[in-house]
Amino acid sequence: MVSSLLRTTNMPTRANSTGSDEGEKEDVNAVEHIASPGGKENTGNAGPPILTPEQERKLWRKVDLRILPILTIMYLCSFMDRGNIGNAKLQGLTTQLNLTGHKYNIALTMYFIPYCIFGVPANLVLKKFRPSRWLPGITIVWGIIMTLMGIVKSYPQLIGVRILLGISEAGLFPGVMYYMTLWYPRYMLQYRIAMFEGGATLAGAFSGLFAYGISFMSGTAGLLGWSWIFILEGILTAIVGVAACFILVDFPDTAKFLTEEERAFLIFKKKYDNSSVGEEERFELQHLKAAVLDWQIWMQIMVYFGIVVPLYGISLFLPSIINSFGYNIAISELLTVPPYVCGVITLIVFAVLSDMLKMRSPFILAGLLMCLIGFAINISDAAVGVKYFGTFFCVSGAYAALPGVVAWLGNNLAGQYKRAAGMGIQIGIGNFAGAIASNIYLSQDAPRYILGHALELMFIGIGLVFLPLTVLAYRSINKRRDLEQRRLDERGVKYTVEELRRMGDRAPDFRYTL
Repeated sequence: MVSSLLRTTNMPTRANSTGSDEGEKEDVNAVEHIASPGGKENTGNAGPPILTPEQERKLWRKVDLRILPILTIMYLCSFMDRGNIGNAKLQGLTTQLNLTGHKYNIALTMYFIPYCIFGVPANLVLKKFRPSRWLPGITIVWGIIMTLMGIVKSYPQLIGVRILLGISEAGLFPGVMYYMTLWYPRYMLQYRIAMFEGGATLAGAFSGLFAYGISFMSGTAGLLGWSWIFILEGILTAIVGVAACFILVDFPDTAKFLTEEERAFLIFKKKYDNSSVGEEERFELQHLKAAVLDWQIWMQIMVYFGIVVPLYGISLFLPSIINSFGYNIAISELLTVPPYVCGVITLIVFAVLSDMLKMRSPFILAGLLMCLIGFAINISDAAVGVKYFGTFFCVSGAYAALPGVVAWLGNNLAGQYKRAAGMGIQIGIGNFAGAIASNIYLSQDAPRYILGHALELMFIGIGLVFLPLTVLAYRSINKRRDLEQRRLDERGVKYTVEELRRMGDRAPDFRYTL
């Protein structure tokens, strides 16, 4: 597999959190030989494949064009399919299915429970079933389930289909996050995650536009507008899943769209990336145990909650919130579009700057502060126009911060299986935020939704507390490892590759990204 293509005799000096070029040069000298993708080794003291800067840019562009567009479209469909119930609510769903009291909120919640439970196991089996089959396969399945949601006739049927939707979608987001860490070095990661996450942000805009257009189909074939929202978007998702079967590829060492030289370069780049230490290929129970017991995952989950509760809250209820401003249904659907467009722009700007500066936490902090401003405006007794302006901060802050917190943990976990488990735990448990957000905006609280906005502010506050605590912990460990590394160098202590593999992100020369 990938990690078998490179060998070193001495401990590689991996780049620290500043991403120094010096460490990379030492890594190059540490390479004894590189095996070709076909398995034959080029013996001797051959160095890594050498590409000019222009060749490297073309290579990353080729990789981006092959995997990012289809993943982004798949996630756009995923987010539309889980969130379009908010648009369907305005198109007669609650009336026809008699969703009185808290039934609508319960229907939202029942999606997130299986979605959270099945995230980790889905991530652990992704490699066994191959990304190029697993990810398109679950996309086709939930597309079919989404279509069937359009013909439900009762509240229990709606609950059942929402549960199935949560199970089938559970593997996409954590699976893609882990999949990307196998392709991109740590400081090229957030921009790619942002492009992928942009699909979710655009989903909010497309949902509003689709719902507006589909509203004119209400009554066709005896079905109301809400049914057509589910049916048409479900069919679209299934088509995307089928297309993904022919487009998506598995891993860099098996990517046939790359030349042998390009594959070897990607393998080398990932092998000596700071986040790639311990890229073992065999699953062991200790990897899952190491993830569960890792303090940083639980700290990061608290930061994740501070972002994802506002994100799901605004995604699921933005049409209702805008409708409560006094606009009719059609205008409410259309007015959801501009905040999401603004969110996409903010998302990309944050991601580019974050990768450029090799920093994650400042941009997560900025997103949390934007959410704080937006929800503070909406909980106030401000004019309708001001509150609508506040929704731009809510959407932009939440969506722009999410790629940062996911990339941050991905950067700081070493070893494929520990990273897969750790990111699955973060996203799985963190997405219970969706279950929380589903139950804080209650119909009896309209039009101001004071309780909902207040709880959003509480979770934002939790994020603002745990973010600096996590940064301080990372900084302290990095300083301690700097001192430890100097002592080891002075004593001439060198670790074997196997020892480093076993230590993973606990190795003395591993530095956490801040």
